[in-house]
Amino acid sequence: MGITNSNKQISVNQIDCDGELRVTLALSAAPDISSNPTDIVLVLDRSGSMTGSPLSNMKVGAKTFIDIIDEATDSSQDGNIGSGSRIGIVSFSDTATANTQLITSVATLKTAVDSLMASGTTNHADAFAKAIQLFDPLSTNAKVIVMFTDGKTTAGPPPAPVAAAARASGIIIYCIGLIGADGIDVSVLNDWATDPDDSHVAVTPNDADLEELFKDLAANISKPGATNIVIDEVVNSDFVITGITSPTKGTATMVNSNTIQWKIPELGVSGNEGASLELGIQHVAQSSGVKQVNQSVSYSDTEGNVVNFPSPTVTVECGNVIKPEPCPVPVNFSVSGCQDSVVIDLGDVNLESLGRILQLSATIKRVCPGKRVALAVILSEVDRYGEEHQRGMKTFTIPAHNGPNCRDVLVECIKFVVPEDLNVSAGAANGMCSSRNFRARLIANYIDTDFQCCDSVTNI
Repeated sequence: MGITNSNKQISVNQIDCDGELRVTLALSAAPDISSNPTDIVLVLDRSGSMTGSPLSNMKVGAKTFIDIIDEATDSSQDGNIGSGSRIGIVSFSDTATANTQLITSVATLKTAVDSLMASGTTNHADAFAKAIQLFDPLSTNAKVIVMFTDGKTTAGPPPAPVAAAARASGIIIYCIGLIGADGIDVSVLNDWATDPDDSHVAVTPNDADLEELFKDLAANISKPGATNIVIDEVVNSDFVITGITSPTKGTATMVNSNTIQWKIPELGVSGNEGASLELGIQHVAQSSGVKQVNQSVSYSDTEGNVVNFPSPTVTVECGNVIKPEPCPVPVNFSVSGCQDSVVIDLGDVNLESLGRILQLSATIKRVCPGKRVALAVILSEVDRYGEEHQRGMKTFTIPAHNGPNCRDVLVECIKFVVPEDLNVSAGAANGMCSSRNFRARLIANYIDTDFQCCDSVTNI
């Protein structure tokens, strides 16, 4: 099954220009066997060469295998193989015996394993045949044979054709080999097992390793949802990350103000499992609009799961920006890399006035929607005696905005050209280069109103 769900949520859908929000990344995973029921037959060698520690360690390994499958199918070792999966036990020496049918009781399966006694020769063909007979051909469950043996075939017909017939019918065959007193032919196990060999055949000379081999095989069959997960989250450049809470699984670090990396060693290995991470972000740009929270989210894991996270958006409300006076139109030109000098004709320019240029900005606070504003800017200059001299007044109509709430409106680029007035601005020593002091007064009021006198007539 792998990754079963991935999600990304934000705490609010609308923020102010410098507002903050919480972002939650979440995903869940499950072993394949939890959603794809599987019938498994453990085929266990109890020939005479298994006497002693080989038989004991094989029993421990087989019971560990059963416990792992128990947990993988329903997320707990509750003594019952869940989600529609089943396990059966077949043992063999001179001939093979079905010690159980395909069942779900863990206790019954372990009792069957514990009851095995070592004696006799090794009949692999009959072992495969008995295992095949346990499967219901009408069942839609996946079918798996796990063959454990410690030696070569010493009884019965050649097992290779029986194993080949099993594979042809859709049965997956795994082989675990213990190099016993009679030796073992690994190429034969490779021939019996489903391809590729490196993921379906395991061999050891040490019976103490059997538990680990059975354990690894159970994990392979249950197919962990995801291991070695790496998630790189990059937020939109209009935002910065303000903090990360510890994730419920794995570790997360800030790479920079816009990027975090979340690593999870494994998720959904033995059962359905979820993980989540929460981070705080703040809007730092000065523009309004509907903005995507993340620039990108990349995901990778060892199993090659393909994961796509949603891309939520948030509405950002900044104050309107009005520029009533455009800047002069620029003249574009370029100089090539090998030119030491260049002559450019910039065209005609109208002389407006001698003096200095003042460019002012002002913010009109809490302008309600649907109302135009009249703005007046009155400029004066203060001489060295503290007296004021008028330098001009400008009035503007600020267009109405359509936002849902009252908002601040920034009015930019209000330009005044202030000529030199030597009687006011010049100092005795500095002449035209002296400092100049100004005062600006602003008057703002709504143009639009819903008030109407009783006897007034409004023309539409």
